[in-house]
Amino acid sequence: MVTYPGAQQYVPDSRDLADLAAASAGCRGCDLYKAAERTVFGAGVRDARILFVGEQPGNEEDIAGEPFVGPAGHLFDKALERAGIDRGTVYVTNAVKHFRFDRSANGRRRIHKKPSGGQVAACRPWLEAELDAVRPDVVVCLGATAAQSLLGKDFKLTQHRGEVLHLPEELCGSCDPAVVVTVHPSAVLRAKSQRDDMFRSFVHDLERAATL
Repeated sequence: MVTYPGAQQYVPDSRDLADLAAASAGCRGCDLYKAAERTVFGAGVRDARILFVGEQPGNEEDIAGEPFVGPAGHLFDKALERAGIDRGTVYVTNAVKHFRFDRSANGRRRIHKKPSGGQVAACRPWLEAELDAVRPDVVVCLGATAAQSLLGKDFKLTQHRGEVLHLPEELCGSCDPAVVVTVHPSAVLRAKSQRDDMFRSFVHDLERAATL
């Protein structure tokens, strides 16, 4: 695994979300900034009770500079509504703040590529700062990469989906949010014959998170 210097040197002492977002624009903790259009920091309210963590921004997010605004974001919004959660009251972010992609054969399309373990580890100081700033009651990990970024690289989503977990103490200090892991909304989008069932299960996971 390639190792990177990491984001720690770029993270300010401030836990003001605007300060963190501004500082993240200059992050050079790994190599993903070189090809991405912009840093996509988290978004939402400072006192959110639920914090959602995805994998990384996609093509639309990279262009817009905001998380969860592409096709997966629209499905996410629909699922939140079904689960009775107002997106205006939550905080959404990603384990990695830059879009990693490959070019299509004709060079016209940017195709999502999973971030490496080294890139996830390099970006984690930003996620730690967001947790410390928001101090949520509940953290929802959307997909395996998000779960592994917080719960360890060997974490298996399929083995722990539906459980109520907790973060390692060093990640949130005196903050001890409940943790729920579920699929990423993009996985629901990729499903074909089972999409409706996957969506219902996804909504159920969000409803469970809202009760904690």
